[in-house]
Amino acid sequence: MSPVFPRAARGGMAGADKDHTQMKPLFAALALTLALPAPAAQMAVERQFAPKSVLVDPRFEASDEASPVIVDHGRWGRFLDAYVVKGPAGINLVRYKAVTAADKAMLAAYIDALAATDAAALPRKEQLALWINLYNAATVKLILDHPGIASILDIEKPWDRPVATVGVRALTLNDIEHGIIRPLAKDARVHYAVNCASMGCPNLARAPFTGAGLDAALDAAARAYVNHPRGVSVTKGKARLSKIFGWYRDDFGKDDAALIDHIRLYAEPALAARLKRVKRADSYDYDWALNAAE
Repeated sequence: MSPVFPRAARGGMAGADKDHTQMKPLFAALALTLALPAPAAQMAVERQFAPKSVLVDPRFEASDEASPVIVDHGRWGRFLDAYVVKGPAGINLVRYKAVTAADKAMLAAYIDALAATDAAALPRKEQLALWINLYNAATVKLILDHPGIASILDIEKPWDRPVATVGVRALTLNDIEHGIIRPLAKDARVHYAVNCASMGCPNLARAPFTGAGLDAALDAAARAYVNHPRGVSVTKGKARLSKIFGWYRDDFGKDDAALIDHIRLYAEPALAARLKRVKRADSYDYDWALNAAE
């Protein structure tokens, strides 16, 4: 889940003359925002630069729905059981500093094993569980490879670094999330499953995703995030949403009303009552602090 930093915002307008193609989304967004309130206008700009859901390689589309193969996620389960704890704010935290050399090696071996798996020989749900677990495990390993950081943003281009080689193709975190998981799933719930090692992100699940339990796990992840203040907060009729809902709004619904309808699907009674008169987001927020227990 990469943050959205428009090129012009990072490099100033001097870079615009060198690359008009890169600036077209910015100009379109700026035109769109003229009639919008400030928070909505800012998010409209950011949304233009959010990674799109586009299959990174057509070979990843193949599946075998009759396959009885079940991927072994035991090593990932043992790692999660040993190092993921629930923090006082209800957010799952990782004990990065406590990870032993042996368990780091186990994590690397697990990632290599997933990358070596023939995903085309799996049913779709088994595939999605594999890709989600690979994304989350590779993100944890990335943090472990950069000890002492306060945020994943402290790592240079964290989402564009190769984290696994599948066949002859080196995949980045962006490839896995936006080039495989989203286009294969076509299901907004996957946004609640991938974890970017940040406090604002949906929880890193304390158990691996599996093909057999995928739907139930995605529903549980959706409910947990929607009903936590970092996901959705409504005060005096004003809704503050996680930027995930803004960046990837089109995955949740065609407009703000559809987005709020999606959120209502997972809202518990107290939140549902506060959402009754809400028609749009009034503000967006995201916390990039590392999800570290120490």
